[in-house]
Amino acid sequence: MSAARENVSLPFKLYCLTVMTLVAATYTVALRYTRTVQTELYFSTTAVCITEVIKLFLSVGILAKESGSLSRLITSLKENVFGSPKELLKLSVPSLVYALQNNMAFVALSNLDAAVYQVTYQLKIPCTALCTVLMLKRTLSKLQWFSVFMLCGGVTLVQWEPAQATKVQVEQNPWLGFGAIAVAVLCSGFAGVYFEKVLKSSDTSLWVRNIQMYLSGIAVTLFGVYMSDGAQVLEKGFFYGYTHYVWFVIFLASVGGLYTSVVVKYTDNIMKGFSAAAAIVLSTVASVILFGLQLTTTFLVGAILVCISIYFYGFPRQDTTKIQPAETKSSKERLDTV
Repeated sequence: MSAARENVSLPFKLYCLTVMTLVAATYTVALRYTRTVQTELYFSTTAVCITEVIKLFLSVGILAKESGSLSRLITSLKENVFGSPKELLKLSVPSLVYALQNNMAFVALSNLDAAVYQVTYQLKIPCTALCTVLMLKRTLSKLQWFSVFMLCGGVTLVQWEPAQATKVQVEQNPWLGFGAIAVAVLCSGFAGVYFEKVLKSSDTSLWVRNIQMYLSGIAVTLFGVYMSDGAQVLEKGFFYGYTHYVWFVIFLASVGGLYTSVVVKYTDNIMKGFSAAAAIVLSTVASVILFGLQLTTTFLVGAILVCISIYFYGFPRQDTTKIQPAETKSSKERLDTV
């Protein structure tokens, strides 16, 4: 992976950074817009379900390109998807958690401004770090632990005196929104680390694993539609309240996740940190313009601390594995000389 990153030109890396930032910021602002401006509110559970369907078709298309022929694609699907019920069951765990996370994002952005959401959602970093330590037995550097505590402090400041949007007239419950974010970041941390562990436990293609997960995800989200909005969906229709903006949000949610998984191959943690910080800034500017967000001092200080902590967390750790043998050798030479 490091060799692949070195062979990629700087303009391409900047392109990846720009697209990743725009997708993250635009998705948050657009989702907030559809949940607060539209008079006929659509069912968020159906949007999550359609997103899973689109991701499935996109993953099949990418796998078909990797396979090179239709016969190889069919063989791969038979062996790894339809012929492996245990693997489907294994991937149903992250699909269930991701479905809950995506639904919580709709709940959170129905009750919190996009900028507040974007900052608070960065709590997924310490949650992922904790899951990484517990599930993958990895260690974090002192700088990473420091950045985790700094991030939590920044989010606390943001929530201490939340910025208010003057142009939003719908009824909102900030505590419900913050609770939804809390559930979402827990889901994000666990599901991400679980999926990484499954990926590294075998040589199965990433896109095959995605197909397995999205098949389970479609079943889970359909069940969620039935349990949450079943009666109203039957009465008003599955696509009730859908507009061009809603389809745009679904498109961003579908493409954004897949694009990020590809972009990670060609970028590093520092660039991803800059992307997250830039997305916070863009979301804040858009919220001020579109929703009349009134910024507070605590919000600004907290947002700055979060941006700095993201940068510190992604800062590369010094590799001392190659230094130690050299030091040992020099010590031995000194002993021989003595």
